[in-house]
Amino acid sequence: MEIRGRNKINPNFNMSSMTDIVFLLLIFFMLTSTLVTVNALDILLPKAQGKTENKKSTAVSITRKLDFYVDREKVGEGEIERYLLNTLKDSEDPTIVLRAEEGVPIEKAVKVLDIANRNKIKVVLAVRPK
Repeated sequence: MEIRGRNKINPNFNMSSMTDIVFLLLIFFMLTSTLVTVNALDILLPKAQGKTENKKSTAVSITRKLDFYVDREKVGEGEIERYLLNTLKDSEDPTIVLRAEEGVPIEKAVKVLDIANRNKIKVVLAVRPK
């Protein structure tokens, strides 16, 4: 007759609770990563190595038709400086993300860079990963 103790420990490891946690974390990060987008137009950026920072900043977009947008709002070429200064006046560390579409003349991007340089505004150039 075989006598067994009731308090026998099972040596097998149960992974079901671990996989549940992993899937919940995966779903959480997938949902939150789609909510973090740059407030900008859908334009085709030039390719380069590097990464655009995704922090609270103002986006300046230049389309192929040479239209200027500041945070999805169309702005005339001569009004960019005044509009940027009004937008960034309360910011401690003013930063703009320059999003120039492929094929835009470099003079247009340099104009925005010059405005930022004169007003001590940090500029991040947005690119598309290679």
